[in-house]
This record gives sequence, C-alpha cells and structure tokens, in this order.
Amino acid sequence: MAGKSAGEERDGVALTNLDQELFEDAGATKRDLVDYLDAVRDCMLPVLHDRPLSVIRLLRGQDRFMQKNLPKYTPDWVPRTKVWAEASHREVTYGLCNDRRTLLWFGNQRAIEYHPALMLTGSHAPTHLIMDLDPPEGEHFRLAVQAAKLVREALAGAGMSGAVKTSGSKGVHVFVPLDGQADAEQVAAATRAVAARAERLDPELATTAFIRDDRHGKVFLDATRSGGATVAAAFSPRVRPGVPVSFPVPWDDLDDVTPADFTVHTAPGLLGGGDPWASAMPAPQPLDPGLIDEGRTIPVARVQAMHEGKRRAKARREAG
Repeated sequence: MAGKSAGEERDGVALTNLDQELFEDAGATKRDLVDYLDAVRDCMLPVLHDRPLSVIRLLRGQDRFMQKNLPKYTPDWVPRTKVWAEASHREVTYGLCNDRRTLLWFGNQRAIEYHPALMLTGSHAPTHLIMDLDPPEGEHFRLAVQAAKLVREALAGAGMSGAVKTSGSKGVHVFVPLDGQADAEQVAAATRAVAARAERLDPELATTAFIRDDRHGKVFLDATRSGGATVAAAFSPRVRPGVPVSFPVPWDDLDDVTPADFTVHTAPGLLGGGDPWASAMPAPQPLDPGLIDEGRTIPVARVQAMHEGKRRAKARREAG
C-alpha cells in the first residue's frame, strides 16, 4: 500500500482520510477497512442484497452509533427502501447495499459493522431462523461452541440443519435457511422452541434466561433474533480490538478456531477464491410445525423479562 495518496477514487467513489486509524486498539486504518470490504465483496454483497441495512459507524473523535436512516447527503445512486418503524412511528429510509459502489461508499462513511434485516425488502417472511449464542463475560468462546452443538442437535431432532459462523465478537451464530413459507411470528416461535430444546439437552451449559443475572455463568441462547431484529452479517467487521470479522466456519472445525483468527487483515486470505458461507449453507427448508406449536407455549423473552423486572422492583420497594 506504500506510496498511495490519502485520497483516492474507486468505482466512482471518492475515498478520503484513508490513513486515519479506525478507532483506538483497532490496529487498522480506514484504508484497511475499505480494502477488506472490497476484497470480500463477492461473498458479502449476497448476504446484504435487498435487505434494509443498519450500520454501526464510528466517526473520528466520536462514540460509535447505529445508523438506520440514510443521511441527507447520501448520493442518489445508493439504492434505498422506506420502512415504517412502529416504535418511533415514522418512516425510515434504509440503504440497500446491492453493489460494490454502495459498499465502498459505506466503507468511506466509516461504517464498520453491517447489520441487515432478516427479511428482504417488501417481504414479511424471514429468510433464516437464527440463534445467537452469547457466552458469559470473559474468554468463553469454547462454551459458545459447545452450545452451538446443542442447537445443531436440537435442529436435527426437528429434521432441520444450519450453518455456523463466529459472531465477530465473543459468540457464535447459527443460521437455518427457510423456504419463505413461514411468517415472522411463526419463525419467532420456532426459534424459542429450538432454544428451549437445546437448553434441555444440557441445562448446566446453556440457558434461555433473558435477564443477565439469571444466567449464572451459562451460555445465553438468544432466541430474539427474529422479526424486526438484525444480526451482524457474515463477513461484517466488528468494532472490537483488532477489528475481527464474523466468519463462516465448518461445523467440524469449530473446536479449532478462535474469533481472533478472523480479522480484516487475515480473512480475505482465508476465502480460497470461494464463498464459504454460501457453500456451508444447506438448501432452504420448511419450518417444522412441531417447533412452531411448542414455541407458542413459551413466553416472548423481552415481554417476560419486562414483567419480571417490574415484579422484582416492586418486591424491592416493599422490602424497604
């Protein structure tokens, strides 16, 4: 990279301040980010295509923030879609990262993390059932790996299968491709059931407890990645020391990797000219009706946690 100027143009996108460090402890510059996104674009663009995109940006000297609404200065050529946000009662204009030019533009905006919607624009059918495995504080990636195997076993019991990737942080994501026939409520219910079945396989290792204080050092089987939620995309960098990326791993190799193996510096060289996420992903499959039925008997975690929080607060007040 030596000898390049600080400002360049690539695919019609003016790239600026490329030699600035991304953030403290990043060990990477904005140039490294843009070069990484460009190197993995053939793998990354398919997982972003036609999905309303939220990004986490980190501007120099500021705290990170999640951007959903495209800023007013966004070029006209960036694809976009409007989505009604029930929580804020307003229409949000999301970007659609469908091409190299748009990906480079986001990179130049210091968009480090890429969190696409779980549904394609204009659709109400989630494309995947997703389980986010969040280990307790500390270096507990190995526990997340063991919990992922529980999820795999629970899925197999329902005649389903998925692919696995590092989250880019400390955990693991399991993605199960769906045939598009199930709506968001059905997928959410099925996800709760998968989590409950995985927990029953080894309750000493894994828990579905949404309230952190109730997890007692176990891996949290986060079944809330459904509906309007997002999850870090495969190949997305993360705002963590060393800028690790979320990277696909074959099930048989999970025991032999760590999140730090996959960074903006190392990941492009691990692609081998192919797309490991597409290669690992099973064919889209129907959602098991038994999972849906079981999941509908399980309370929605956030709602249950809200009521439990209120109950505990009341108990504390009454205790003086």
